[in-house]
Amino acid sequence: MVEQSDRAPLLDWEEGGFEAAAPPDEPGAEARSPVAGGLTERRLAGWEEKDQIVAVFVVTFDTRSGNTVEWCLPQDVNLEGVEFKSMASGSHRIASDFIYFRKGGFFGLACFANMPVESALERGARMKSVGILTPSYTLLYRYMHFLENQVRHQLKCPGQYSPLEAFYEDKKAILPPTGNGLVTACPPSTKGVPHNRCCMNPEMKITHPAGCMSQFIHFFGEQIMVLWKFALLRKRILIFSPPPIGVVCYRVYCCCCLANVSLPGVGVSVPELRPFFYINVADISALETEVSYVACTTEKIFEEKKDLYDVYVDNQNVKSHRDSLQPLLRLNSADREKYRKLSEQRQMLLYSHEVDGDCTSSEEDLFILFFMEQNNRIFQTLSEVAGSADPTLTAEHVRAMGLDPQGDRTFLVDLLELYGIDAMLVIDNPCCH
Repeated sequence: MVEQSDRAPLLDWEEGGFEAAAPPDEPGAEARSPVAGGLTERRLAGWEEKDQIVAVFVVTFDTRSGNTVEWCLPQDVNLEGVEFKSMASGSHRIASDFIYFRKGGFFGLACFANMPVESALERGARMKSVGILTPSYTLLYRYMHFLENQVRHQLKCPGQYSPLEAFYEDKKAILPPTGNGLVTACPPSTKGVPHNRCCMNPEMKITHPAGCMSQFIHFFGEQIMVLWKFALLRKRILIFSPPPIGVVCYRVYCCCCLANVSLPGVGVSVPELRPFFYINVADISALETEVSYVACTTEKIFEEKKDLYDVYVDNQNVKSHRDSLQPLLRLNSADREKYRKLSEQRQMLLYSHEVDGDCTSSEEDLFILFFMEQNNRIFQTLSEVAGSADPTLTAEHVRAMGLDPQGDRTFLVDLLELYGIDAMLVIDNPCCH
């Protein structure tokens, strides 16, 4: 267990625009799904996570030695590589950014800023990042505002670390000396919600800044359905984008949300879909052993390293070099129908907000529940067929799952194999379509 330090009464580091999850059985612990499209109301348990700041640091760009860790607490913490993770390659071209990343068993958030200065030594620009490490990414966003203010402070008043020292003393985590430091993407078991190794809705509810999922839908459009299949199949997904990389870190997070399943026992034998967030060339050796992840990078060289990923996303272009995955890149009629339903539900939700003033549901709720219910329907049907006297998947079963009997054949075959579901798919003839 990570213990919480005594909170200094006058220190309030959380960004005012967000609220922590309400404890179970208190007002605010309830998440409502939109009635639009037949989604039903459901109660989801919430929890409050303790402050768990493992480290706080300042990274600077030095014209002679490059990216360096200028200051940190605790002083003996291992921050090797953080100087590159917290200042993305190509950041010198932009004024500010934020970056989510992994460091061993921890997650980090850093805010970067670039300020013009009249200094020949600094070549006319001062660049710094201020960041933190925690054992979980679920509440990192709460410190975004503080980190943004602090990086601006560091640019204007280099070397004045007292606010960061006070922050660390207030928020520092006391980690068990025997702990292995391993972190999963999922929080501890949540009362009242079926839980498995897939990321669950309550965590998603309190993690994201408002609007990141609606932006995700706008950006990828129908291609979301392609990403959804790759996420369910636990493929290694790498998203390339030039800086700024912050919004792309949100796309990593949204991709992980596509694979949510709330049926007990589903996915316990498959690899966890791990959000790596921002990666650079220093992460190559770590990625070589990963069988499933979602990550983003600003470094184009990764595209050539095809052994490190299964799916490469460049802007809205989703592609794969693997022949076996080519059929999954093609949208079919069922994909377009699902996207049409999602768009229709979003429009109805926005209409209810505008006309009725009913804002109990958000686009984020709708997005998460839409894919969770789709996934639940697939695995529920597969489970029922596998447990029946005749474990044969027919075209009718496939359509009932919201899939295309012909277009989704490869997807279903891969899904049955990955999840170890003992059912047989016999759809060989286009006449079954």
